[in-house]
Amino acid sequence: MRVAVVDDEQIVCTRLQKTLSKEGYSVDTHGSGESFIKSLAASCVDLVFLDMNLPGMNGIEVLKETKIRCPDTEVILITGYASIDSVVQAIKLGAFHYVPKPLKLEEIRHLAQRALEHKSLLEENRTLRARLGAGGRGDMIGVSPGMKEVFRMIGKVAPLDCNVLIQGESGTGKELVARSIHRESRRGERPFVAFNCGGFTEELISSELFGYERGAFTGATATKIGILETANGGTVFMDEIADMPLSMQGRLLRVIQENQILRVGATKIIQLDLRFIAATNKDLKRAVQEGKFREDLFFRLNVVQIALPGLMERREDIAVLTEHFLGTYCARFSKKIKRIDPEARRVLESYSYPGNVRELENIIERAVALAERETITVDDLPADLSEYSVTSYGKWVTLEEREREYMEKVLRFTGYNIGEAARILALPRTTLWRKMKKYGFSK
Repeated sequence: MRVAVVDDEQIVCTRLQKTLSKEGYSVDTHGSGESFIKSLAASCVDLVFLDMNLPGMNGIEVLKETKIRCPDTEVILITGYASIDSVVQAIKLGAFHYVPKPLKLEEIRHLAQRALEHKSLLEENRTLRARLGAGGRGDMIGVSPGMKEVFRMIGKVAPLDCNVLIQGESGTGKELVARSIHRESRRGERPFVAFNCGGFTEELISSELFGYERGAFTGATATKIGILETANGGTVFMDEIADMPLSMQGRLLRVIQENQILRVGATKIIQLDLRFIAATNKDLKRAVQEGKFREDLFFRLNVVQIALPGLMERREDIAVLTEHFLGTYCARFSKKIKRIDPEARRVLESYSYPGNVRELENIIERAVALAERETITVDDLPADLSEYSVTSYGKWVTLEEREREYMEKVLRFTGYNIGEAARILALPRTTLWRKMKKYGFSK
């Protein structure tokens, strides 16, 4: 790192050059503002300690010119008797901080370190924003090989109008993939309708998907158009398809094969033009082998399969996703948070994310909402993130073991309040219920 000291007192230049050189910085000194500004024509420096009271060009004038020529150069003002107004003016013009005379060398070292860390963070943020611009598709963000493959598959399959099966853990963004496929298809201007197949009775699924005629059953006081009819000409996204009851699977298969439905209580067949995209976090092949999912429906849906990686498999995306969510929630909450400090980034990038991208988004949303400064620190993150980082384990464990352990901790913390636990875990309530049953949790 290159540092400059601009002060008309030679003893100040000498002391700071000696102190900062010991920290590993390359240090140049200048006795006037004009001399320093002239040197910027050759190359910018990373940091400058600038005396406010210089002969000729004063500190404010040198600061203005520095920021014009080298906007990324950090400036720390040295002042002997500056007024509060002049310091405020300097900060507004882009000065990082100020230090009063007589100088304390320990404070100088500390400020230099902070200013250069700040500069590095700004450069990192710019790099991340540039990567965000080139590293995504639609609403999805990613620069990892796994996500690049997902983007490639979306591009290939979107125009084909065939059915697609998306496999991936909860929170990985399966609906975003489905929406991207729809948006890039010939149906992009037609409806996209999503339906979650989990947690509903067969009767409710039937009425939601197929609709019903007035008087079809007690309480049917008006005709209701179902989801499939609503999506006519567009795309139906069937989330958690593995949880659809077997009897309903047969009815769905018939719709896919014949492109027609019959409302409950109706006699007139309705012709449809639909594309089906299904998603699951379960192994459908195993479900077929176990008799829990119809093989013929599996083959109808699984024309093309897209495997969506979990966040643990695409750790290089954590930084760009964090930057994306930071910008999103700063705008939503009208916050002016500019950065995440290095220690907080280390914690975020070492955590194991059982809730995948949805959990990361939840964490950043919380941090932005609670942060009171321009920088998010470890104090703004959930207290147990460090405890549950990948590196905190003495041995490797399976994702299932990690998920069970973390889920149990959250359930105990909330007193088994399902709504609150689902919010913290960033999971649908129906998914949380299934996982609690799977792991044998009870109040």
